[in-house]
Amino acid sequence: MLYLVPTPVGNLGDMTYRAVEVLKSCGLILAEDTRTSRVLMQHYGIETPLQSYHIFNEHQVVERIVERLLTGIDIAVVTDAGTPGISDPGFLLVREAVKAGVEVECLPGATAFVPALIDSGLPCDRFVFEGFLPHKKGRQTAIQNLASESRTMIIYESPFRLVKLLEQLIEVMGDERQVSVSREISKLHAETVRGTLREVLKAFASRDVKGEIVVVLAGCDK
Repeated sequence: MLYLVPTPVGNLGDMTYRAVEVLKSCGLILAEDTRTSRVLMQHYGIETPLQSYHIFNEHQVVERIVERLLTGIDIAVVTDAGTPGISDPGFLLVREAVKAGVEVECLPGATAFVPALIDSGLPCDRFVFEGFLPHKKGRQTAIQNLASESRTMIIYESPFRLVKLLEQLIEVMGDERQVSVSREISKLHAETVRGTLREVLKAFASRDVKGEIVVVLAGCDK
C-alpha cells in the first residue's frame, strides 16, 4: 500500500490519530525534508525510517520505490506541511504506483488552501486552485487568463513575492477586486487580511512579510 499522509500546516495538534497510526505501522516514510519531518515524528513517537523524497530526486528514485512497494512493504509519503501532491511531491509516485497495480490511499487531513478559502468570506461553492503561478516566463499570461475567471481563485505565493503579486493583479484586474490573504495558517501568529486589492496591498507593502501565503481572489463579475 502507498499512503499519502497529510501533516499539519501549522499547529502540531492538527495531526489526525489515523495519520499517526499509519506512520507508525508502515515500513518506510518518504519525506520532503527529513529534518523537518523528524521533528514531527519525534513529537508523536514515530520511529519508522525516513527517506528523502522531493522534487529534485523523485524522477531518479520513483522506479525503485515502486519496486519496493511491489515486494509488499507499506510506504507513506509526507511533505513539510499539508497534503502530498498539492503543490508538493506526490503526483509522480502515485501515477507510477497506480500503473504498477499498487493500492494507493490518501488520508483526509490538512491542506492550507481549505481554511484560507473558508476564512476569506468569498464564495467557496465553486473555486479554482492555481497553486504557484510561474515565477517569470508565463506569469503575466497566467494572470491575464485569470482576469475573466468567474470562480473564486486560490493562489499560493512566497512571502517575498506577495507584494509584487498584488501589484501585478492590480495592473490586470484593477484595484477594486476583493481579495483575502492568509498567512501562518494554524500557527501562533496566524493572520488573514481581507479587502480590495488596493487595501490589502497597502496592508502588506511596508511590512516584512513572513510565513506561507495563500491568496484567495474574487472571481470576475459577469
